[in-house]
Amino acid sequence: MAGNKSDLNHLRAVSEEDGHALAEKEGLSFLETSALEATNVEKAFQTILNEIYHIISKKALAAQEAAANTTLPGQGTTINVADASGNTKKGCCST
Repeated sequence: MAGNKSDLNHLRAVSEEDGHALAEKEGLSFLETSALEATNVEKAFQTILNEIYHIISKKALAAQEAAANTTLPGQGTTINVADASGNTKKGCCST
């Protein structure tokens, strides 16, 4: 979560502490930025991109693991369909 315009303290609507508390409650990172003072702007973009990369990487890894654990046709259990009684048929219509 990013708080913008941190250079305008006299117009602040949310305290930095409240921003940190909300971000922590929601499981987010918190960063205040100021384009005017060039404070944390690049860091904010890098942090967001880094988080996106980690989320996508985790999802890709989970998908690979799921695919590796999925039984594909031809890789399952072999079933012997031979007649256990010893009776064998010869041809399609013989008895």
